[in-house]
Amino acid sequence: MPEEIKTVKASAEILRARRARFRRTRVRELKMIAKALASTKHPVLVHIIPMRRCNLDCGYCNEYDNVSKPVPLEEMKKRLDILADMGTSIITISGGEPLMHPELEGVIRHIRKRGMIAGMITNGFLLSKERIGTLNDAGLEHLQISIDNLVPDEVSKKSLKTLDTRLEWLAEFAVFQVNINSVLGSGVKDPEDALKIAHRAVDLGFTSTVGIIHDGNGQLKPLGPRELEIFEEVMTLGKRSFSRFNDFQHSVARGKEHDWRCRSGSRYLYICEDGLVHWCSQQRGYPGIPLAQYTDEMRHREYYTAKHCAPMCTVSCVQQVGIIDNWRGPQNLKPKAMAPPSPQPELVQIGSTRSDS
Repeated sequence: MPEEIKTVKASAEILRARRARFRRTRVRELKMIAKALASTKHPVLVHIIPMRRCNLDCGYCNEYDNVSKPVPLEEMKKRLDILADMGTSIITISGGEPLMHPELEGVIRHIRKRGMIAGMITNGFLLSKERIGTLNDAGLEHLQISIDNLVPDEVSKKSLKTLDTRLEWLAEFAVFQVNINSVLGSGVKDPEDALKIAHRAVDLGFTSTVGIIHDGNGQLKPLGPRELEIFEEVMTLGKRSFSRFNDFQHSVARGKEHDWRCRSGSRYLYICEDGLVHWCSQQRGYPGIPLAQYTDEMRHREYYTAKHCAPMCTVSCVQQVGIIDNWRGPQNLKPKAMAPPSPQPELVQIGSTRSDS
């Protein structure tokens, strides 16, 4: 991180566009909440992976490889159309590293064309002033970058030192909302870094959240005394974002089980690069049904299915979606193996037909 903190100011044109985008997005978010409260029959949030490949190799991450090819744009559009027809409210593009996808802006435009809120999670390394402009033009509404430390180390290169210039570009040129997520927990050498990162985010005009690094199964590791103090301080810095609905993290930070109803597979979907539906990024493999064959009945069953991993879960986006329905829909079902619906036999017409050709 630079020794001198640079003050960044966006142009009047960017500020006007940012205020207009904020008003539009907030109205859409309020409508999304009203729709979710009125009906339980549609997904609220879907994470979709257009590319598993990543340009980094963070030691704690289990969500990337270095060989996968991007999902073709036309295939992404088909998947997004299915999700839109389900009534999905929000699409978050994740990875891997989505900025490596050569037609990412086309994916974002199609999300917006289908009336869904468009967000993205990125490591930020491939951002440039020009790329921020194309993301603005495509209609991106939310972007999140997770920063792990002040200086890069053998576990993670996602440091404030390597990313601060790009954060300044975002503060100056981005119309979309930017959230900076700092982290605590296993693999973080100096927990004080999270506090400094959070303050830098707020100074630049971004929202700030803090995540707790989970193990390979998405399960929690309780924080130490100083980590807890830092966690509570960072939690007070947030503003303007619905991601602040995260009271469950107070239990997570202390290693306590959290009493909630996980709606993954129903209200939250994770769609991998192969187009399969999974509970979440940390429970890949179930149900493992192709999106095109994932029926309303399957989503309905998952809504009422208790998840074995829920009490110790740290996957915050799934927990935030769960808040909408924690007060209703008791989960009395257990997971069971699912199979795609059997294809219907092709109809064979018997007898004469009329031809007008």
